[in-house]
Amino acid sequence: MDTTYEVKIWKIGSRKQAKGTTYTVRWFLGGREWRAPFATRALADAFRSELVSATRRGEAFSVSTGRPLSHASGASSVSWYEFAVKFADFQWHRTSGNSRKTTSKVLMAATGALLRSPVPSTYDPVVVRTALREFAFNTRRRNEAPPEVLSILKWVERNCLSMAAWEDSARVDAVLRAVSSRLDGSDTAASTVKRNRRVLNVMLEHAVKQDVLRSNTLPKGRGAAPKTSIAVDKRSLINLRQAAGLLGWVRRRPRGGPRLHAFFAAMYYAGPRPEEVVAMYVMDVRLPPEGAADQWGELLIHTAQPEVGKHWTNDGAIHEERGLKGRAKDDMRTVPCRPALTKILREHIERDELKPGDLLFPGEKGEMLAGSVIRRAWRSARQETLTPEEIASPLGKRVYDLRHTCLTNWLNDGVPPAQVAEWAGNSVPVLLAVYARCIVGHLGDLKKRIEAGGDLPEV
Repeated sequence: MDTTYEVKIWKIGSRKQAKGTTYTVRWFLGGREWRAPFATRALADAFRSELVSATRRGEAFSVSTGRPLSHASGASSVSWYEFAVKFADFQWHRTSGNSRKTTSKVLMAATGALLRSPVPSTYDPVVVRTALREFAFNTRRRNEAPPEVLSILKWVERNCLSMAAWEDSARVDAVLRAVSSRLDGSDTAASTVKRNRRVLNVMLEHAVKQDVLRSNTLPKGRGAAPKTSIAVDKRSLINLRQAAGLLGWVRRRPRGGPRLHAFFAAMYYAGPRPEEVVAMYVMDVRLPPEGAADQWGELLIHTAQPEVGKHWTNDGAIHEERGLKGRAKDDMRTVPCRPALTKILREHIERDELKPGDLLFPGEKGEMLAGSVIRRAWRSARQETLTPEEIASPLGKRVYDLRHTCLTNWLNDGVPPAQVAEWAGNSVPVLLAVYARCIVGHLGDLKKRIEAGGDLPEV
């Protein structure tokens, strides 16, 4: 039963604080104490009078919200599961494939915290989570759910609380714990927690717009979300010796080694994102005539093909074609191709007999190069060329660290941040926030400039 008539309303309490006195209305129902703080006694008196009047009218109180039913929003008549499914569909056509996947994961975790009773032993908890993530909150696949998945989803639908659960602070805290934890109970990364909270915030704002909730009930203010840093870990950067060893091993790799070597070299020397490199065509590479004195070329970067997974794209493809990150649709940027990279790309194009309309780095069958192939080759290169201490460290742990190394090298070589930001496809503030800690080699000159300003004279 979600309602009760057994309510005890206590006197108004007051508490003096540095910012002023707070007046709190306290009452007891459903086995717990409820509180509502107010800035003035008049507001607290008015609210307490409403509670007292409700008890005198014989009005039932909600156990989930602690308020009289007349105070309730339309939340109690809407199932969380029903709302979450509709929200997933609403977001599907407004977001990218990776965002759809993130939304589904967050809704899955929230649903686990909004069940009336634990998952029965007849269902494997992992299978239940998979059913929610891959079918319930996936617009494309929901109608393809097999019978055993439909059975699970029907149980979840019957056992989900109403949206009124979001008006209960204890339930909201339970959801926040669920989206901040892994399956084994350990905490997820702070950046993941922050991203998951953003999804919940969008969902609750949507609920308010749909008149399901009266307000967004996520905790606000300082300390509500974990602090995150976007700065690059200096330990992840690759020096010249390490880069030569890693890329040299990849080039000697029996299966697709030269092609992957050219792929990694493009990231190391020109700094594009992995999803931008896989989307490049031969015609996007402007190389100087062979034998020309100036061997600098240009790379034209205008498209990204992030690997999303066939279940999360509109057409069932593994990759999703998108414009450049942070840029207007159909925008592009030009990146210089230094002589060392010019030589590598020229040899790669000639060796594989690539035509202007071909992908610059195709897979074995001419398809888009798979992320699994790229990551597997890079992991193997680290295992074969780095020391045990380096392997255990963040050094080059991700393919993306090749881009981080390239941009850091440009900054350390004295290229103006505005130019580096243009080549990298970043804004200057983001560039400096990410790489400022990695800029080295200028301290001696800076010390001389500071000393040139002079010291205080003797008095």
